[in-house]
Amino acid sequence: MVLFVPYRFRGPAASGNGGYVAGLLASTLDHDGAPTTPVTVTLRRPPPLEVPLEVVRGDGQSTAQDLDGTMIAEAQPGSGDAPRQVPAVSLDVALAASETYPGRHHHPFPQCFVCGPDRAAGDGMRLFPGRIDDGSTACVWHVDPDLAGQTAFVWAALDCPGGWAAPIEDRPMVLGRITAQVSALPEAGEDCVITGRLVGSEGRKVWTATTAYGADERELGRAFATWITL
Repeated sequence: MVLFVPYRFRGPAASGNGGYVAGLLASTLDHDGAPTTPVTVTLRRPPPLEVPLEVVRGDGQSTAQDLDGTMIAEAQPGSGDAPRQVPAVSLDVALAASETYPGRHHHPFPQCFVCGPDRAAGDGMRLFPGRIDDGSTACVWHVDPDLAGQTAFVWAALDCPGGWAAPIEDRPMVLGRITAQVSALPEAGEDCVITGRLVGSEGRKVWTATTAYGADERELGRAFATWITL
């Protein structure tokens, strides 16, 4: 089995978006018939672009390795309870928050597939998380047809809104580990709301939580992430 990250799905300019790559690897895990249970993915190195990675499965986990056998990422069933939920907000609140998105003016990775302002509609996801009154973030994901029905893109949506709650513009960081539970998939053309919240920090580590909601406020998924400041 091979995992391949096209250039389109970059986060930083030279590596894959962490949430998307985590979602791809999570999908290779044997869930024992329960695909909606939490999965933890640890990114050991920046995921390379346009390079085939070998997926090795065994002992209840999946690993992605480059051609030299160097581990890039590993996925395993999440331990403990499901990630905490970040409350939903209305579409209007999320749209208003996106207007204040700080990444429009100062972004460490402006071509990020998920939150990069330099990506055109139909190319990037264009999630622009702005802050709301309680300090958490909210944004809207308008689901393009080619991104609907795939779990990896829900993982991607659960990635960046957490970083912007940190906030990432003041201290650039990359995803180190994410535990996500995806319970439903969005439909093409649906306007979904993603919320994010800072949980805590210590040294170079930052912890965040995110939740994705469909247009009818059904939960699509939730995640808890560990970020590493650069």
